[in-house]
Amino acid sequence: MTKVLLLSSPIFGHVSPVLTLGRGLRRRGHEATLLSGSKYAASAAGAGLDFLPLPPEVDYDDADLESWLPRRRHRSRIAAGRYDITGMFVRPLAAQHRALTEALAATAYDVVVADTAFLGVLPLLTRGADRPPVLGVSITPLALTSPDCAPFGSGMAPGRSAAARLRNRQIYWLLRHGPLRPLQVALDAQLAELGQPPCPVGYFDVAALFDTTFHLSVPGLEYPRRDLPSSIVFAGPLAADRPDVDPAAWTPPPGDAPLVHVTQGTFANADLTDLLVPTLRALADEPVRVVATTGGRPVAEVRALLGGVLPANAQVAELVPYADLLPRTDVVVTNGGWGGVQQALTQGVPVVVAGASEEKPEVAARAAWSGAGLDLRTGRPSERRIRGAVRDALRRPRYREAAGRLRAELAAMPDPVDVVAAAVAEGARVPAVRNR
Repeated sequence: MTKVLLLSSPIFGHVSPVLTLGRGLRRRGHEATLLSGSKYAASAAGAGLDFLPLPPEVDYDDADLESWLPRRRHRSRIAAGRYDITGMFVRPLAAQHRALTEALAATAYDVVVADTAFLGVLPLLTRGADRPPVLGVSITPLALTSPDCAPFGSGMAPGRSAAARLRNRQIYWLLRHGPLRPLQVALDAQLAELGQPPCPVGYFDVAALFDTTFHLSVPGLEYPRRDLPSSIVFAGPLAADRPDVDPAAWTPPPGDAPLVHVTQGTFANADLTDLLVPTLRALADEPVRVVATTGGRPVAEVRALLGGVLPANAQVAELVPYADLLPRTDVVVTNGGWGGVQQALTQGVPVVVAGASEEKPEVAARAAWSGAGLDLRTGRPSERRIRGAVRDALRRPRYREAAGRLRAELAAMPDPVDVVAAAVAEGARVPAVRNR
C-alpha cells in the first residue's frame, strides 16, 4: 500500500482540494496523511486521512487573517499582494520545512503531494536526489512567467505579437528589480535560514520545480504559453464537495424567471458589502430570481445590511450544494474564486466576476478572455455595473455559447483524482527523481 504525504497551506481554498484528492487516494487503496493547519484536523479525519499539524508559529487561522497579517489593509494593489504572499506563503517556509523533515524522518512515505503554494517543500525539490517523488497540485490560475503572458496579478490579457512580448519582458524586468524584489529577498532569506542556496527560480515559477505539477483546470481557461514546461499537466477541476445543507435552507424563489447566483466564496467574504449586498440590491427589481450564499457567514448579517428585509426575489443561505444549484442557474456573479468559477463553467453557466484580491483579478481576466464571462475590474462594483453586466450575460448569446464550449472541454477531461492517483502509483513503483 502506497504511503502518501499531503501538504497544504492552512487556507480553506487550498486545503479543500487537497482533502478531496486525499479522500480519493484513500478510496483507491492508498494511505494518506495531511500536514496542514490544526483547524483542519477534523476535516482530515472525516476524509479518512491521518493528520499532522503545522508548527504553532505558522499555524495561522485563515478565518482571522487580520491577526496574522495586521497591516494588509490600506495598501496599494501591488504592495497588498506582496504583503499577503509574503505573510501567508513565504514567511512560513522554514517552519513548514522543519515539520516536513520530521514527518519524512518518522515515516517512509513513498510519494509527497503538495499544494504548490506550500513553500516548505522547496528544499526537497532542489535537493535533486535522495528523496521521494514530489508531485504538485496547482489550485489557482497558472502564475508561471512567460513572454506570452503579462505578469500574474496584473489582470492584463495576453498578447502574442512581438510588441506584446516585448512589453511583457519589460514589465517582468521592472517588477523583478522593483516592487517584487522584496518578495524574492524574503524567499531566499527563508531558504538561508535552513542553510539552503537561493531559490533557482522566481516565486511565481515555483510550480515548475515539482517532478510533475497537476494544474486543476483546462487549456481553454489558461493563457497559451509557448514555453510551458512539460512538467505542467492539465488535469481538469475537481468536483465540488457536497456540503451538509438542509435543502429547505436554499430552495430558490418560485417561478421560471432566470436564476442568478451570487457569492463571495469562503475566503474574501469578511465584508459582504463588496459584492453580495450590492448584487441583491441591483437585482431586486429585475425580472430574475436570486440565490445568494454567504460562504458560511450568518444570513442575519445580510438581512441587517439590507435594513432587515431581503428582496422578494431573493433567497440567502450560508452554503448551497452546487451540484443541485448550478444546473438551474443562468448567471453566476462571483468575486472570482477559481474553484467556483470552474464549477459554474462545468455546467455551462456564464460568469460575472468582480475580483480585487488574491488571484481573483487573474480569474476575472481569464473568464473574460475565454468569452464566457465579464470582468468588472473591481472588487466593489456599483449596483449599476452589476445590473448591466447581468443583463448582458443574460441577453447576449455569446457568453452562454462560450461557456458551453468550456463545458464540453471540461466534460472531456478525466477525473483528476484518477490522474493524480496514477502518478502516485507510478511514483511509488519507480521513484525517479530528476536532478536539477
